[in-house]
Amino acid sequence: MTTLITDRLTLTPVALSDYDDLRAMWADPEVIRHIFTEPLNREDVWFRLLRDIGHWEALGHGNWTLRLRETGAYAGSVGVLDYHRVLDPAFDAPELGWGLRPEFQGKGLAFEAVSAALAWCDDTLNASRTVCMIDPTNTPSIALAGRAGYRDYARADYKGAEVILFERRSA
Repeated sequence: MTTLITDRLTLTPVALSDYDDLRAMWADPEVIRHIFTEPLNREDVWFRLLRDIGHWEALGHGNWTLRLRETGAYAGSVGVLDYHRVLDPAFDAPELGWGLRPEFQGKGLAFEAVSAALAWCDDTLNASRTVCMIDPTNTPSIALAGRAGYRDYARADYKGAEVILFERRSA
């Protein structure tokens, strides 16, 4: 499993030791407002954690935990994913996903993490393209996607909610 280091972050594959930090993040209304209709309970977080660990085991990639290098504080996650989402049009490339705790937003950390994950995709997965989906009201994530080189290519319904599908060609 791969650890990535940036100027301010250490990205490590999600581990059981991240459970309490994940519970806090996925219970935060600010974090989930563009993703879920309500905060995740401890059981849902546990299942997501096990899914993420299994993703690494099965595919050799998945969600990374973001921690500040200086303090070790948990900032959020970024991942290269294959969740077999039921979408039309279907994803046909690795999916990038990200989320940061509110106190770490607006500092360039998400861009730093996404850039590291994309460089890893380009170099290691040799993926010619990556995709992501974003709630149309999530303007900070839409701006981040644009800054990282993503362009919208479709609108879709995902579990009853409209999402914008974005794609980025490899560097």
